[in-house]
Amino acid sequence: MNRIEIIDTTFRDGQQSPLLFDTLKYRFSLEEKKLLLAGLIELGVTHFEFFSPVVGKAEEEDVRALVEYAKTLTQKPLMFLGHCRCHLSDIERVLEVGCNGLNLYLGVSELAQAYNAQKPLEEAIALASSVAQSVRRQHPHLYMRFSAEDAFRTKREDLIQIYDAMSPFVNTFGIPDTVGLAEPHDVTEVVGMLRQTYPKVALECHFHNDRGLAIANVLAAVRAGVTYVDASIWGLAERSGIPSVTGVLFNLSKSKPELFNQYNLSQCYPINVLMASILNTLVPYSEPVSLTNRTHTAGVHQKAVLNEKKVYEAHNLQDFGVDKNDLLLGPLSGFNLIYYFLKEVENYAISKEQAKAITEEFKNQTNQIGRGRKPEDLLIALVSQHNIPKNTLPVGVAETRLENLEE
Repeated sequence: MNRIEIIDTTFRDGQQSPLLFDTLKYRFSLEEKKLLLAGLIELGVTHFEFFSPVVGKAEEEDVRALVEYAKTLTQKPLMFLGHCRCHLSDIERVLEVGCNGLNLYLGVSELAQAYNAQKPLEEAIALASSVAQSVRRQHPHLYMRFSAEDAFRTKREDLIQIYDAMSPFVNTFGIPDTVGLAEPHDVTEVVGMLRQTYPKVALECHFHNDRGLAIANVLAAVRAGVTYVDASIWGLAERSGIPSVTGVLFNLSKSKPELFNQYNLSQCYPINVLMASILNTLVPYSEPVSLTNRTHTAGVHQKAVLNEKKVYEAHNLQDFGVDKNDLLLGPLSGFNLIYYFLKEVENYAISKEQAKAITEEFKNQTNQIGRGRKPEDLLIALVSQHNIPKNTLPVGVAETRLENLEE
């Protein structure tokens, strides 16, 4: 059975996210990183990617501290991977701060040859293979991954040429979709080609979400034989990001139930909430493992969910830490939610006939709802005009009562 490992890159690619600038965070503090690291380890993640120390003194100090801190949190073997150029001096510094693995990369696409690495293919291959050979000679058991950056815009023959040169020295080949170009059928083709060509080398995928296809591409890659999946909390990364850790685990668990033994999946939602508290914003509405994915606003949906949640909730998010759902009172709400809200939440001794009359009034005045007036305020104001009394509940009943409108 092919074991799938999440490589969390929150502390590397995650810090390159525009969201850190939007929220005026810019970079995570060491204490915030420790909280996130502890949450990820509690979730069951064992592979972490960090910046190379050449990025700056602050990152160098943080990596040192995080590597030592992680060792106090678990007895499990952990992998600390330095995202590193094919420079021997960079590699030495990565190993000095405590990383026990290298994530080497080099671009060999035509664009990279012309404008980024600015090396012709043959020179790039000679450099990368020379560095890998030197490192392997000095560190026979060191974990090494090599990625040809922008793999899906690199000519297949060029990709094979550089991977041929690197295959004697590395443990894993990365397949980065650096610009979010690939579609699932591209992924299946490339992963299949590499799986057949290099059966003894593991494969790692890194998909950007420029086209909104990152999760779909992960599923295709895993089906085709990838072992390692790069992800981050919330999918934070350059531009539109990469797959989220919790989104990947949620989706992969559909076909790989063994992930429930490998990971503590009930910690998925808590770590999303932790990130929200650090960034002082909400868990993204597009995040699969979120309360938003259990929130209903349309009257038809609300009525069904009040009777049986499965009607509009096909996925058991409770296994992933989302232990409630949310029905939002608003301009689209119908009689069922309004009756429920007034009877069960606000404790009014209200009949169905009274609730239907108030619902009609509410519907006729929803244009008043906005930033200056909440739906609840409008509804309570309407109820007050009907002089409907409230029930007096014994202590504790409000917390333990069943959500049953017929009782």
